[in-house]
Amino acid sequence: MSESWDSLGPNQVYAGDNLPILKSLPSESFQLIYLDPPFNTGRERHTERVRGVRAEVEDGGRLGFRGQGYAVTRERTISFDDRFRDYWSFLEPRMEEAWRLLAPDGMLYLHLDYREVHYAKVMLDAMFGPDCFVNEIIWAYDYGGRTKRRWPTKHDNILVYAKDPDRYFFNAEAVDREPYMAPGLVTPEKAALGKLPTDVWWHTIVSPTGKERTGYPTQKPLGIMRRIIQASSRPGDWVLDPFAGSGTTGAAAEELYRRFVLIDDNPEAAKVMLRRFTNPEMHFIVK
Repeated sequence: MSESWDSLGPNQVYAGDNLPILKSLPSESFQLIYLDPPFNTGRERHTERVRGVRAEVEDGGRLGFRGQGYAVTRERTISFDDRFRDYWSFLEPRMEEAWRLLAPDGMLYLHLDYREVHYAKVMLDAMFGPDCFVNEIIWAYDYGGRTKRRWPTKHDNILVYAKDPDRYFFNAEAVDREPYMAPGLVTPEKAALGKLPTDVWWHTIVSPTGKERTGYPTQKPLGIMRRIIQASSRPGDWVLDPFAGSGTTGAAAEELYRRFVLIDDNPEAAKVMLRRFTNPEMHFIVK
């Protein structure tokens, strides 16, 4: 790890455009880089707070407890724009910086969905080299609406690349294990230990009413980030997330004794992370 980078000290959260911030960081400084950029869905993403207010039934309210009238209101809380006229002119220079910042034995995880992941694979093969491709992880979940016009889309794609295909760090034994689907088919010792995950990860999204929820519209589950960080970094290593959102990468890194740099240009994301991280030695930097 770069001596000049280590001298910077504590974990850092940047609020601002990630491209100039990435360009300012020392080369080959991060063991693990996780990128969860906007998916280019073509729409504004937002969360809403749903609450009931008093309303007379004749004014459109619903009859509720003890005969009182209630109406449901939806209050928009956090939003960001996920619409790009030229998605690749936005993403490609950031991926080039990520390649520069990745340590010689480091790994990069790019989290997208079906809209752009196939183009991203072509781009990363050209940028890293096809032999640097390690995995395509399918994160499958079962939540939300179900169209009847096609097979409902219930997974994201995570592309995994190594800086050097002959020396990258990967520690499968450090990963939290999963229960066997048919524990009776293995020995009691194996059933108690659990099995190593494959490249298909069944993991629920963050519950809208769960304790983990921060209110950020694209928050990723802590369990997903724990698995990535456990496998592809060591305690004390630096982890980078240029599209940090709610800060789940930092929360998992802190829990696993890694150091981290988080970047996001959404002021609402910075507010969420300020609430999430209470370490007084952490640096919050506005660019």
